[in-house]
Amino acid sequence: MKDTDSTQDNMQVIRAGSTEAIKGPSDYFTGNVRIDKVFSAPEPSRVGMAVVNFEPGARTNWHTHPLGQVLLVTDGVGWTQCEGGPKTEIRPGDVIWCNCGRRHWHGATDTTAMQHVAVQEALNGSPVDWLEPVSDEDYLAGPVKKD
Repeated sequence: MKDTDSTQDNMQVIRAGSTEAIKGPSDYFTGNVRIDKVFSAPEPSRVGMAVVNFEPGARTNWHTHPLGQVLLVTDGVGWTQCEGGPKTEIRPGDVIWCNCGRRHWHGATDTTAMQHVAVQEALNGSPVDWLEPVSDEDYLAGPVKKD
């Protein structure tokens, strides 16, 4: 199979392990986070995707997505919460829709790592608006919704 680039009309295959993993920046994450397989489709598409690995206790800052976000949990156990709503447990196979512009966070539980695939679209070049860190008090507050 011949390699292709985004200017051709062929399907593009990005091989596993061919993109560099990055550490989740401390400006946007608390704890140890690794972001793998980062992909942004060429214009005119606005879609991007990443596989995000959270160690126990790790989580995103509060943030919003101008066009929403879909998460697919692939490993471990995590928590997610929209501002003003319950903290909810998420497990492998769960799909989470984060509504457009809604403040939320997601990450691992305090004792279990979690991995998810994140898919979002960019508006004016940005798929996310990062806000302040989730405090330990808010992160550990209960109860946790499990259904």
